[in-house]
Amino acid sequence: MTAVSTGTVGLGGSPRAVAAGERGETRIADRVVAKIASQAAREAVGTLPPDAAPPHAHVAVRHDAARIRVHIELDYPGDIGGRCRRVRRHVVDRVRTLTGMAVPEVAVQVERLHPLAGSGTEHGRTR
Repeated sequence: MTAVSTGTVGLGGSPRAVAAGERGETRIADRVVAKIASQAAREAVGTLPPDAAPPHAHVAVRHDAARIRVHIELDYPGDIGGRCRRVRRHVVDRVRTLTGMAVPEVAVQVERLHPLAGSGTEHGRTR
């Protein structure tokens, strides 16, 4: 079964059916994928420290595959590796679901760690 569109008009004013393969394709811009990835990272990180910048992403799309680099800031101490894994998984799921693209690589870069208030770090270094 072939899907057809009756949106074009042939000779004589009657609608002409166009097969799905002849209608073209939708291209999703890299910056749109980057916005989706940034929002997904925000969702996965959860509550940010008060002075933290929101997550942002850089994306390169080639042949329907998106390679993504996400930049985040986290509170410390905490499970940094676990939170990065959660961000990576959530970004892959959301980008794949919303765009239909393969996501072979998501690099999560922790830009800054914010000490939690009351963790004893306000008096100097911790070991």
